[in-house]
This record gives sequence, structure tokens and C-alpha cells, in this order.
Amino acid sequence: MRQAYRIIPVYTADVSGVCSALYELGGMVVMHDPSGCNSTYNTHDEIRWYEQDSLIYISGLTEIDAVMGNDAKFIRDIEETAKELHPKFIALAGSPIPFMNGTDFPAIAQVIETETGIPAFAIPTNGMHDYTYGAGLALAKLAERFVQPIGATKVTGATRTDISDVTSTGGFFHTLNLLGVTPLDFGPQQNADCMKQNLAKHGWQVTSTWAMGDSLENISHAAEAEVNLVVSSVGLETAKVLKDKFGTPYVIGTPVGDFTEDLVMALEQVTKNTEKKLSEEESASVGQYEPEIPYLQNRLSEPQEITLIGEAVTMGSLAAAIEKKYHKAVRVICPLETNAGLLALNDRVTKGEEEVQELLKNTKIIVADPLYRPICPRNSQFYEFPHIAFSGRIFLRGIKEGKYLSEI
Repeated sequence: MRQAYRIIPVYTADVSGVCSALYELGGMVVMHDPSGCNSTYNTHDEIRWYEQDSLIYISGLTEIDAVMGNDAKFIRDIEETAKELHPKFIALAGSPIPFMNGTDFPAIAQVIETETGIPAFAIPTNGMHDYTYGAGLALAKLAERFVQPIGATKVTGATRTDISDVTSTGGFFHTLNLLGVTPLDFGPQQNADCMKQNLAKHGWQVTSTWAMGDSLENISHAAEAEVNLVVSSVGLETAKVLKDKFGTPYVIGTPVGDFTEDLVMALEQVTKNTEKKLSEEESASVGQYEPEIPYLQNRLSEPQEITLIGEAVTMGSLAAAIEKKYHKAVRVICPLETNAGLLALNDRVTKGEEEVQELLKNTKIIVADPLYRPICPRNSQFYEFPHIAFSGRIFLRGIKEGKYLSEI
């Protein structure tokens, strides 16, 4: 297979993933790339661009600077802008040209932090990976730099989450962090809010959301949560960092449909097991830790009637919900690179348009972004399920109106 695309688009790149993950946190994100390259992100990938202010910048790399090298100008421009804006942090994201030039982003970040006093860090993107890679690294950097041990900081007026919808028993029993929530996978804020409300009805309060609809202050309190819920592959690296730093266990899955009950049971079981280990003074290293992935359990093994295309965790959870409700076997096709250990035995990873097309040949029912329709068999039943990371804002109005969710 040629691993090429001629009919359907590719998923958005790692640099856009970084910008999406850090968009709302008050930090300054700088893409080191020629002017104009940022338009792909802000006009296509970022659905918040016209509604919420941000500190997303592009360096405006010129041909002569790329050839001759001019890191001093890059540093000076960032420092001058930071003095005016006073960002909470500065994140540097690379692109293909500085990658080929061997730009030393960690060293540049260190210089900027030393001279400005503002936390600065580099995220090793190069435009050659998909968004799950970039967004995952960005959130993991936040976990490394900003999450404080329990009791180290005080809440400063920002609410952790909207807890107006409480459980029928009148309160919350457990706390968790939602890891891997970005518009690229979950669309507008209303979808993230719906997920929080769904968990609240089952007795779980969200301490922090990484990193959509929340603040850096709330995220710094993530260690206070009992467990982390990885709702997309974007949150996996963050979960590992928090497990390493604070021993917080994590469960992988998205609360969707009838699968929510299974996910909540897994969360409760992990919490009980953790309490038991603490009482027995036991601990396990990250290398020994095996996270709970409930959507991979009890999957149907007969020939698949339904195929889902998209991100591993969200589509895997939807597959589990469909199998539980309709008793029809489901297969997930994942074209994204963050998938290790996140797919069931009959699921497939693809690298190119031809592989996807081959796997879809005899599929009866397909659930995918509308832009996949041209490569699907004509006799298949196609359900549109837009994915912002794939088709951008094209179908945003329908997503906000709940058009596509009601069809599934």
C-alpha cells in the first residue's frame, strides 16, 4: 500500500493538536513556521477561534532566517510579546522547516524562561504526526510542570466544575479528572458539558478537565482527584505522568450511551482497589500498572456488521455501547497513530486511504465522518458522525444542533 490520500483528507497535524489542547489556559503558544501556515489551524481546525480570545501565535519564519539561522530574533519577538501579554506559560511548537534545521527548542525555551521568569517549554512537534501525538504531549507537559501535590495550593475562586446537576442521592461520592478533552475529538463545549453531567448523575464530580472548558488553576489541582478518566487517546500520556508523580490510577473509556454504566463500575472498582492498596501500604510502579479499559471487555467476536472509523478510545467506547444495546458486532478502524493497547482484537489500524477502502469492501453499516463517504461501498448504509480533527468546521452547525448524535 502506498499510504497516500487522494480522495479523503488527512487528520489535522500535531501542531494543531498542541494549539487545541492549550487554547483556553491563558498560555502563549508559538508555532515556529512561516506566516500563513497558522490559517490552516485557526480557520479550519479551531472551532473556538471566532468566539474565544487566545494567545496562539506564529513566528513568521522567513526564508533567509531558515537558511542562515536567526534564533535570536525568534527569542526576542517572543519575549517582547510576553512582556505585553503576561501569559501564564509559553509553549513552543515546531514545524517541518525548523525540524529539518535542527532547531534546539528546549534550549530556546530555557533561555526564554530565564529571561522572562515565565514558565516555558518546548513540545517536540514537526508537522509529520497527527493531532493525537501533539495534543497528548502538550497535556503531558502541563502535568509535569503545573500539577501540585495535594495541599500545596489553594483554590483561588475558580470553580472546579458546574455541579448544579447533582445525583439523586443529593451529592457526589467520588472525584475524577477528565483527560484528553479537546474540540478536535468532542466538538463544541456543550458536548463536554453533557459528558460531565452524565458522570454527575452517576455520582462522580469532575475536579478538572484537560483542557476544554477549564482553567490552568483547576488543572493544577488534578492530584486531588481519586482517579483519572482518559476519554480519548490524547489523554493517555497525561494519565501516565500523573500516575508516576502522584500514584493516581486511571481508567480508559468515554461515557457514551449504555456503556456509561460499565465505565462507572470500572471507576468504582479501581477506586476500591486503590483504597485497599493504600490501607495495605502497597504500591505499584508505572511499569507494572495495567489500566482498566472496560470497552475492550466482552466485545462480540462474530463477523462484524457495523464499522466505526475514528479515534481509538471514543470509537471503542461507542462500539461497546452499540454492541450492548443492539447485540450486533462492531469493528473499529483507527487511522490515527496513538492506538497501542487501545483496540480490540478485531479492530484495525490503517495507514492510508487504500487500506481503509479495502477494509470497507463488504461492510454493511458504516459510522464515520461524512468526508469518508466517497470511499465507502455504494450499497452500504452510511451514518454521518463528524470528527472535527478530520473535516474541521464544515459540519459544525449540525453538531451544535445535535443532528448527528440523534442518528446514531
